[in-house]
Amino acid sequence: MSRCCRAPRPRLTASLAALAAAAAIVAAGPASAANCKGGGGPNVDWQDCDKSMLMLSGSDLSGAKLTGADFTSTDLEGVNLSGANLEKATLTHASLAEANAEKASFVHAEAYRARFTGVKASGALFTSAELARADFSNADLTGVDFSKAELGRANFAGATITGTKFDLSNLARVEFKDVVFEGPISFDRAFLYLTRIEGLDLSAATGLVQWQIDLTCGDDKTKLPAGLTAPKSWPCKFAND
Repeated sequence: MSRCCRAPRPRLTASLAALAAAAAIVAAGPASAANCKGGGGPNVDWQDCDKSMLMLSGSDLSGAKLTGADFTSTDLEGVNLSGANLEKATLTHASLAEANAEKASFVHAEAYRARFTGVKASGALFTSAELARADFSNADLTGVDFSKAELGRANFAGATITGTKFDLSNLARVEFKDVVFEGPISFDRAFLYLTRIEGLDLSAATGLVQWQIDLTCGDDKTKLPAGLTAPKSWPCKFAND
């Protein structure tokens, strides 16, 4: 029987297909070059993009996909971030002053020394975020969840924190001067070493126990939940007093 008409093995075809598939995977990547280099706008996809040291003030990034993006030292003042996803984003030294971040997600974000002054962030999520020395002064943080967040030396002076959750967060040396709130605030198992609560009415706060209060800095105007008493260490003495 003749062997001249047997079909050739498809080795070349298979190799070309494999190369094409590999090229497609590389091109897709975690964030395509086109998305990272393109302009911003509502619902933009900048996942894992490098947007550090840029001037983006006033931009509309509502609903944007910003997971893992790098905004180190970027100017985001007045930006609309409502509903945006900034999970695991880097915001170190970034400024979000006066931004709209309502219902945005900053879960696991890294925002050391970030400026959130005057930000409108009601309903936002900051769970497990790194926020040491962040400035939230005069911000609207109604209903915000800071559970498990690192907030050492953060500044909340003049902020609105109605219904805010600080469960399991580190609030060491945090400034709560002149904060505004109505109703309960949750401090379940929060670390309150030298936390400044002078003049605050915490009678409706939940999750507080005596050992937490013993670590704080209050004064004769501080009101505590029923069953808790002011420690003898109040008021605290500081070097700049």
